This record gives sequence, structure tokens and C-alpha cells, in this order.
Amino acid sequence: MDTKQFEALLQEDRRFAPPPEFAAAANVKDASLYEQAAQDREGFWAAQAERLHWFRRWDRVLEWNPPFAQWFVGGRLNVAYNCLDRHLEGHTRTKAAIIWEGEPGEERVLTYLDLHREVCRFANVLRQMGVGKGDRVTIYLPMIPEAAVAMLACARIGAIHSVVFGGFSAESLRDRINDSRSKVVVTADGGWRRGNIIRMKQIVNEAIVDCPSVEKVVVVKRIGHESLVEHGWHPGRDAWYHTLMRNAPLACPVEEMDAEDPLFILYTSGSTGKPKGVLHTTGGYLTQVAATTKYVFDLKDSDVYWCTADIGWITGHSYVVYGPLANGATTLMYEGAPDYPDRGRMWEIVEKYRVNIFYTAPTAIRSFMRWGEGWPAKYDLSSLRLLGTVGEPINPEAWMWYHRHIGRERCPIVDTWWQTETGAIMCTPLPGVTETKPGSATRPFPGIEMAIVSEKGERVPRGSGGYLVVTSPWPSMLRTVWGDPSRYTATYFAKFGQETYFTGDGAKWDEEGYFWIIGRVDDVINVSGHRIGTMEVESALVDHPLVAEAAVIGRSHPVKGQAIAAFVTLKEGRRGSPDLANELKQHVAGKIGALARPEEIYFTADLPKTRSGKIMRRLLRDIAEGRALGDTTTLADPAVVAQLREQYEAAEAG
Repeated sequence: MDTKQFEALLQEDRRFAPPPEFAAAANVKDASLYEQAAQDREGFWAAQAERLHWFRRWDRVLEWNPPFAQWFVGGRLNVAYNCLDRHLEGHTRTKAAIIWEGEPGEERVLTYLDLHREVCRFANVLRQMGVGKGDRVTIYLPMIPEAAVAMLACARIGAIHSVVFGGFSAESLRDRINDSRSKVVVTADGGWRRGNIIRMKQIVNEAIVDCPSVEKVVVVKRIGHESLVEHGWHPGRDAWYHTLMRNAPLACPVEEMDAEDPLFILYTSGSTGKPKGVLHTTGGYLTQVAATTKYVFDLKDSDVYWCTADIGWITGHSYVVYGPLANGATTLMYEGAPDYPDRGRMWEIVEKYRVNIFYTAPTAIRSFMRWGEGWPAKYDLSSLRLLGTVGEPINPEAWMWYHRHIGRERCPIVDTWWQTETGAIMCTPLPGVTETKPGSATRPFPGIEMAIVSEKGERVPRGSGGYLVVTSPWPSMLRTVWGDPSRYTATYFAKFGQETYFTGDGAKWDEEGYFWIIGRVDDVINVSGHRIGTMEVESALVDHPLVAEAAVIGRSHPVKGQAIAAFVTLKEGRRGSPDLANELKQHVAGKIGALARPEEIYFTADLPKTRSGKIMRRLLRDIAEGRALGDTTTLADPAVVAQLREQYEAAEAG
């Protein structure tokens, strides 16, 4: 037996066919899209690219010199033109492009014409500052429309944007500015989070002390408290956004960009060491993002679409800004926390704006579960017709809760797998066609070729697990790591050869060919030679009626190699006890087998998560192994780790 092969333990037999009325009206009604892509993959992607506006059509669809790809070679287009200018004819001109709600409750609606004007103005502001094609602009903003405006303005003039999530520290911001050598930083006086003000301009001031490349700082007045900017304001360097916009011309010609010209850099977070600047280019990225938005979300002209991600993450880039706007859709942006001023805020927004498509993370869904079904039950969610999930594998019970309490058992769920590096959705149901299984991302999107392989790179048989890989290039793939092509090759194309992209995730393949993402390979636990994915054990724990969320790690064990330790958050009003710990251990053993039975269970009020909501199991391993804690700058709440360490050490001592 190959002990390197992943155990595929969790069985899931529930399945959900597309509702007949949904399927009848869906953008994709049958399997012909898959067949078209299988017969002629390049032809399929060329057909998707034809949905965009090109100043010059491409000469070749794909040029593949492993591990480097070029798509739509020789083609010329502009992303901002595709997202705005081409929608200014007909009814779309006056259609809502962005509906925005601030945490305190302010509302703004920008039509496509409004957004076009704002983008042209800000593009001219950047040009007046000396920003041109290829220059980098760092955007450090809350979730406000100006964030989308800044991104599109960069795209309009050919500048490369680097968006940094508005919760990152000065140190994290500094590292990203210096790596990209940004010329301009766009920020705000502050932003709102759970009723508190994040002092963004002050954080920028602290960061750019050591950023010699920065020439200008543009500040959006979001909060309006003078005290937020009175210290550290540098005349000549710093300028108010509204002042600059007042006199900026309304017309701004677009820069014709080569399909392979860079569009943006986005830094991956959550690991130690220097952040990786993932580089995405223009033509291939927009082609795949636009196609997946249309087909995966079954996007219709009348839809109000809400992806809850922050624009600081790839999901916000692709599915808050570029994908919806390229399709002429209405995209909703919300600035604040999901539980402010109370735990009904998300559902209040769905009801108020009659949201049709709702796309969020499993972490958020498990929080909703913890708060109880009473919150969504208070609101009219009848406008919803499709739900989506993104960011990490979803536990089957969280999927079922989402289905019952948010979708009211009538909305298909698209469980999407993809990464910052992939740029767009890779594995997903098509909601009018695919029979779904709770917890499975189902099949690769048409035109995407993925496989599950052993340590030796051989494809594993159905019913087995292994390493998740992509076996051919795809349009929205990262082109390199900014300034470090050798790191690109070493990170993504070394393990299985230069023609095979290694995702870093483990997965299993069931007998019907459905993909089940197990989670990061780094998080796989080796118990007595059996490789067990954390997601499977976590799902078994969440299956218990008292459990809201769980994180599982492997800690050193003298006999087994590793033993399973579980950190468990209970539903509101429930308390942990030794009896409940034993009950949960038995529950896991009964659900997926004795070898997956946790050795230890620790009850905790919260888990360490990145600001994008992913559980940082690495830190839990550091706690369990008694090691010094690695980088915690990406955590949403660093205090959680200290509390967990105290709790863990007390339990060990006791």
C-alpha cells in the first residue's frame, strides 16, 4: 500500500438535482458546454473571449512554453472598456452597476454612466500624477465604491494595481508597497468595522516611512473626522480624493492593452516569509472571469448579485468587480461586519435590495449556524434563487444548513474551488445541469483539465485521494510571481514537472468522478501511515448537532507519528465538558472510522482566522507543539491565539 495516498473516508450519499424550473431557464441547460470544451478546448476559450470587446483580435489562442503561458497572443483590449464603456449603449447605461451600503447604513447607487464618469475622472487624476502604463498603484481602502473606481481607473490607463486588504497592518502594507515599488497609494481617512474606526491614513503614514518609491498619497474622505488625518499630513505628497476629482476632466481615452500586459498584482497571505506577488494579465483573466460569472452564477440581466468578499482578496477582484461588471450586472458592496449592529445584518440587506445571488465563505456560513436559524428566519429571503460558497471546502452539514435556512430548499448551491493563483473559478457545479452533493465542488469548469495524482504523479483511481493538480494551462492562470519567476516555477511547477500545476491541495475523487477538496496538503495528518485530510474530520465534528465549527491538526505522537487534536467551537449557549468531548470522539469514529478518532478535544470560543476567514491551522500546530508562533499579521483577531495558548497549556498542565 502506498502510505502517501490520502485516505478517502467521509461518505456522502445525499444529492440534489437542479430544480426543474431553475434548469428550464438556466444559461446552461445541458452538457453541450462540456462537450464543446472537450472536443476543442482552445476553440471553447476563443468563443468565450469573443464575448468581450477587442480592439484587435488575437493571432493565436494559446502559446504554451511550460511553465509559462500566453493567451490570445497579439490581441488588444482594455478591461475598463469591457466593464464600462461598452455598456453605455441602450438600457444598461442607466442600470445600477454598484449598489453600496456602508456599515453605519448609508446607501449609494452608481449607474454604469455614473461609474464610467468617476473612473474617467480618477484615471485623469492618476495621469496628472505621472502614472502611466506599467506603473504600480497600491490601493488600501475599505469596501467603498472608490475601491472599484481606483481599480478600474488603473486598468483604463494601463497601470498595474495592487490592492491590499484594509485590515492589514502597517508592516504588511509596507512589504507589499516595497515589493511592487508603487508610485501612488490610494487610501481613506478611515473605515468602519463593528462600529469602530480603522485609522487607515495613519497606518499608511507609518508604512511609507520606509517606502522610497511612493510619490503621492490620495485620501478618500470616508469618516470625515479631521483628527484622523491632522497628524502626518504631507502637503505636496498627500491630497484629498474629492479635491482632485473636482477639477478632473470627464473624458479619458483608454489605453489599448496587449492581452498579456499585466492587470494587477495580488499578494498571497497566511504563510511565513516574504509575501508572493501573484501577477495576472489582461485578456485571459477577463475572459475566464467573465465566462465563469455568467455560467456558474447563471447571471441574468435583472439580477442583483452579492458576493460578500472584500476587494482586498481575489474573490473581490474577480467576483465583486471585474466578473459582474464585464457582464453588465448589478453588483452589491457592503462595507461592514456581518454581525453589526446585530446578527441579522446580512439577511436585512438581502431583503432590502432583493438580492438574487448570494456568494459567501464557509466560515461565514458556520458563523451563521452558530448564531442560530432564528436570525435568517426573521427576514424575507424569497428573492434568492442561487447560493454560492468560496474560500475553503465546505462541511456537508454547513452546506445543508445553507440549503435549508438560507435557500429555503429551493436554491441550487454552487460550491466553487479556485485560488488567488488561478484567478477564476476552476471546479464547480453548473447550477442548471449538475446534480450536487453536499461538500463536493463536483467537476472542473468546461475547458479546465484537473486531476488527482499520487506522490509519484500518477493518476489515482476513482474512490481514492491524492494531490490536486491542473494538467493544462487555463486563461486566468497567474503568469509569474512579481519580480521572481524562479519562485513561480519552484512553488507551482516543481513537484510534478513543468507542465503540471500543483495546487497545494489534497482531494479525493469519488466513483462518479466528483471532486472533493480535502484542504491544504500541509494540513494533512499522518496517523500510523494513514494520510487523513483535516476537512473530513472537521466535517464529522460539525455534523454533531452541538458543534458550530472545528479545526483539526496533527500533533507529534511517539507511536502513531501524529495524533489528531481538535479545537471545537460550540453553538451559542452550549458548554464543553469531558462527557461531550468523549461523545464527539465517538461521533467521529462512528462517522468516518476509528483511525480518525481525535486524541484530544479542546473547546474554544473562537478559532484563529485570517482576515479572509480561513482557519490558520499552522498556528494551532505551533500551540500544540509548544513552538514560537509564526507570522500573525494576517489574523483577523490576534488575541484569539494568546487565549488559545493559555487554554491549551492549562489543559495540558491539568
